[in-house]
Amino acid sequence: MSDNTQDPSTDIVRDDAQVEQAVGLRRGMFGAGDSGDTSGYGGLVAPVVLPGAAQRPFGGWYDEVADALESTIPLDRVVIDRGEITFHVRREDLPVVARTLRDDPALRFEFCSGVSGVHYPGDSGRELHAVYHLLSMTYNRRIRVEVTAPDADPHIPSIVDTYPTNDWHERETFDMFGIVFDGHPALTRILMPDDWPGHPQRKDYPLGGIPVEYKGGTIPPPDERRSYS
Repeated sequence: MSDNTQDPSTDIVRDDAQVEQAVGLRRGMFGAGDSGDTSGYGGLVAPVVLPGAAQRPFGGWYDEVADALESTIPLDRVVIDRGEITFHVRREDLPVVARTLRDDPALRFEFCSGVSGVHYPGDSGRELHAVYHLLSMTYNRRIRVEVTAPDADPHIPSIVDTYPTNDWHERETFDMFGIVFDGHPALTRILMPDDWPGHPQRKDYPLGGIPVEYKGGTIPPPDERRSYS
């Protein structure tokens, strides 16, 4: 199991007065405590920190996008970190937010390049995060939208009907993190076998000792293998 000790949440105030939230403590480079590490990274201890909410004015076109979104749905919070903006919304509002981002003439985020999953065991009640990456080709703008769900209720609405490109991305996030995208046309595993136990990119997934089973896989003899020359 991953050796990530989770401490109670604390707040960290940055120089720019933006309040960050520490949701855990990372020990070691990869979370493993029994690997015989001789690099010195095994003694690494660092907080797992989530960036805090930004304050208005956000600057530039960020305020225009925020105003257009807030005219339709209330935002949970807005985060600006490393010069990039992320809009946090409630999971039940996600389908409306997606349609607004795509169809509103002031927004026109025509392309969603996919959804990524993140697992923060120490973010109590919000352990599973789904992050959507969007591009407006009309205005040449990029944003992220982020929603959360608890481990105890890992359900988030699918937005495949608005952004069809999310089809396989939602399947992969389900496969790797266990997030259930309600309304997806065919939410099945895409990388692991259908009966594979667990979700390999969660922090609580074992780092080793998982039996590997090849079902119906064959390896042809060398003289029958495909040549790439």
